[in-house]
Amino acid sequence: MHCNRYIGAPLTRREMLRNCASGFGAVAASALFADRGFGKLGAVEPHPLSPREPHFHARARNVIFLYMDGGPSQVDLFDHKPLLEKYHGRDPREVMGKLEPTQFDNIGKVLKSHWEFKRRGESGLWISDLLPRVAKHADDLAVVKSMISKFPEHTSANYFLHTGSGFQGRPSMGAWVGYGLGSENQNLPGFVVLNGGLIPPGGLDNFNSGFLPASYQGSIFKATANPVANISRTEPSAQVQRRKLELVRRLDEEALAQNPGEAQIESAIRNYETAYRMQTAVPELMDLSGESEVTKQMYGLDAPWKGTQIYGRQCLIARRLVERGVRFIEITCPSGNGDRWDQHGKLKEGHERNCVSVDQPIAALLTDLKARGLFESTLVIWAGEFGRTPFAQGADGRDHNPLGFSIWMAGGGVKGGVSYGETDEWGYKAIEGKAEVHDLHATMLYLLGVEHTKSTFRFSARDMRLTDVHGHVLHEIIA
Repeated sequence: MHCNRYIGAPLTRREMLRNCASGFGAVAASALFADRGFGKLGAVEPHPLSPREPHFHARARNVIFLYMDGGPSQVDLFDHKPLLEKYHGRDPREVMGKLEPTQFDNIGKVLKSHWEFKRRGESGLWISDLLPRVAKHADDLAVVKSMISKFPEHTSANYFLHTGSGFQGRPSMGAWVGYGLGSENQNLPGFVVLNGGLIPPGGLDNFNSGFLPASYQGSIFKATANPVANISRTEPSAQVQRRKLELVRRLDEEALAQNPGEAQIESAIRNYETAYRMQTAVPELMDLSGESEVTKQMYGLDAPWKGTQIYGRQCLIARRLVERGVRFIEITCPSGNGDRWDQHGKLKEGHERNCVSVDQPIAALLTDLKARGLFESTLVIWAGEFGRTPFAQGADGRDHNPLGFSIWMAGGGVKGGVSYGETDEWGYKAIEGKAEVHDLHATMLYLLGVEHTKSTFRFSARDMRLTDVHGHVLHEIIA
């Protein structure tokens, strides 16, 4: 009878979880505090960003997504259509037949390209004079000319390209890659967005983790010497910072005690850990003093065009992130002399400005990856959210066109010097080998060794995935 005072009545399951929750939080936080003077807190579960085995042999280990915000014109870059020159200035409804409604429904005359197309490399891929340096890498590119989107306006099309859904709130493809494979560098996020100054329509939800744990969301790095807010310690000493971290740990444990199994709190503990380590890793990453002058010049860091300087720095940092094992890097368009590819007017001026900004840096990135033995293990994707119409909007612009546009992929197991799919003779609609964004995502995951139908997360009583219930791998462009 006397012993009952010390043994107590049996606990219910709910009481056990409530009383033990702090211990679970301590286990999760121990990686953060064990080596910083707070003592051992027990065994640690694997970090959510720790590397994980792919489903099958992976051709690529990393992804660099060159996001062309605004919708580049396929008929001015990669989709050569001589008929546009023949019928330049004609009413498209007379020569092209029925036209679909456009975003602004301002349909002008058939508009030929301002730039000459040439066959490039041994493969003979058609690439216009807008991208002379990228054109030298024609034999490395797999150009998909038959991409289609379900959405004709920027925000929904951006969500669709980034998340596989036209609606807000789904995980970005970078988050899905991190969820499936983790990262090879625990001092940096697994998904980094190098922002050149322009956040795309749809905002930060393009890079979010949605219903996946917050550890997988994209971390936004600005193209400056101080890319992340508060990356430098503001406390007067390391000891003060440790005491703050200890307070945060205790507060998180108390929150977990009240909300057992709360994923957001567990993710916050993990993110504190990564943030602490980033204080050393990020300044070293952004310090380009160790790069040779030849390398900096190759990327255009000394170029007279500000957009080239910004985008060149982003591409160089992307290569450094790949070297450090970061799994998914997205590069947004530069501000300054650069702009979005959304030329409803002044097409010639705008597309030339965009291409001057990105052409040299992208070519340098491909060259540099090859020179360092990283090209075969790094998948490079160039894509916008949709294309442009082959007829004018106003006098010198092109409206949105989701019915057929071009993207390209290179490295990471991709077959170089190939063209997949076709649009009609006007470059207006995909007619052969139609490829949806879901197919792009399925192909990307396949090259990373991930079976897209098996990379799922249980949410709202359903197994969710990046490709939803769609997606086919484009085996024709895989080496």
